[in-house]
Formats: sequence, C-alpha cells, structure tokens
Amino acid sequence: MSIQYVTKETLDRMQAELQKMRSVDRPAAARAIAEAREKGDLKENAEYDAAKEAQGILEAKIKQLEGVIASARIVDESTIDTSRVAILTKVTVTNIATGKKMTYQIVSEQEADLKLGKISVTSPIGKGLLGKYPGETAEVVVPAGVVKFRVEEINV
Repeated sequence: MSIQYVTKETLDRMQAELQKMRSVDRPAAARAIAEAREKGDLKENAEYDAAKEAQGILEAKIKQLEGVIASARIVDESTIDTSRVAILTKVTVTNIATGKKMTYQIVSEQEADLKLGKISVTSPIGKGLLGKYPGETAEVVVPAGVVKFRVEEINV
C-alpha cells in the first residue's frame, strides 16, 4: 500500500471513524445476525443473509481503513515548500482555453472534496499539477481531452 500524506486533523478523524466501526458498528452487526438467526431456518432466511453480507462489508471497510491509517504520514504545513506544487499546497491556476481562474488545494485521497476546492494528489489534475512551478503550464489528460493549466500562484 502506498503512503498517504494527511494532516493531523484527517488522521484523527480517520482514527475516530475506525474506533466507531469497531466499538459501535461491529457489535450492532453481530446483534443483527443473532436476531436473524433466531427467526428460524438459515437456508431460507433472507434477513440472516443480508445481516451476514452487511457484516462482511463492514469488516472490509475496517480492514481498508486500518491499512490507510497504517500507511498514513502526517504532513506539517510549516515545512511545506511553496516554490512548487506539492501536497497540501494551494495552487491558483488559469485554464488557458477558457481564461477561468481556479484555486485548488492538493490533498490525499481521504481529504479530497471538490466542493471545498480540495483535489486528490492522485486525480488527473492533481497529478498534472504536482511539481510545477509558478508560470509553468501543466497539460492534464481528462476524460474530455487535454486541458492546459498555467500555474499562477502557490501558497499554503
């Protein structure tokens, strides 16, 4: 699994979510299975099958989140180099074709939220901008084709 660079707040949020899954959701899933089991023949018990499937999905989510937390590395904003686009930097770009300016913060997959202007470092735009300096042009391959962005400003 690759390293996930996150802020302290995001790591705390993920750990709280994992704790909730383990202490609240897991016992609830076990209770649902026990209740369904009491309703009779397990071969024809759709409620039992659904409860077992929900438990399996929950366990997969727990394992996935444990893996992300295990590979997480906290990034300190005070040590970020703003001379080029890097994780946790805010970059203002201009779409060369439309002239429209946008500001994005480059974040980990767990923190990505386009409504808040946070794009994943693994997204096409995030990958295309990574390592660019102010004044450079990034050619980003998106489903609609190639979009060119000029990096205007980088800050934290």
